[in-house]
Amino acid sequence: MKYSEANLGRIFILRLEHGDIIPDTIENFAITYQINSAIVHFLGGADTNSKVVVGPEDGTARKPIPMVTELLGTSEAVGIGTIFTNEQKVPKLHLHSAFGRNRDTVTGCTREGVKIWHIGEVIIFELANSTAQRKVDPETGFELLEL
Repeated sequence: MKYSEANLGRIFILRLEHGDIIPDTIENFAITYQINSAIVHFLGGADTNSKVVVGPEDGTARKPIPMVTELLGTSEAVGIGTIFTNEQKVPKLHLHSAFGRNRDTVTGCTREGVKIWHIGEVIIFELANSTAQRKVDPETGFELLEL
């Protein structure tokens, strides 16, 4: 385990609108307001055909190929994630969410594009004085948190 320490900075409350796309909308907001590290809470609705990464095809592969699924109907959604800058100093969102429709639930990473269905509420808790950064791991290709 590795760790670093940070302080709570600004807090932003966002209302995403119908058709906004996660992660693009949140990452563009982070660029505009120079948010380099943060905790992100998401609550709302996801539209049909939104894409979610639901795991690697092969969990033993050296460079795993992601499995992507589409939401087959509008869904209730809740998620939590982080923002940290990558090696190019660009804020990148890592947000995992659960999407529910009737009795079915899909849980995964929103990086492939989740389209907001009418309601999207996001709270961003900025982490000040953080040295954490995302760096590409040569073995897996993942952007891992470097502390």
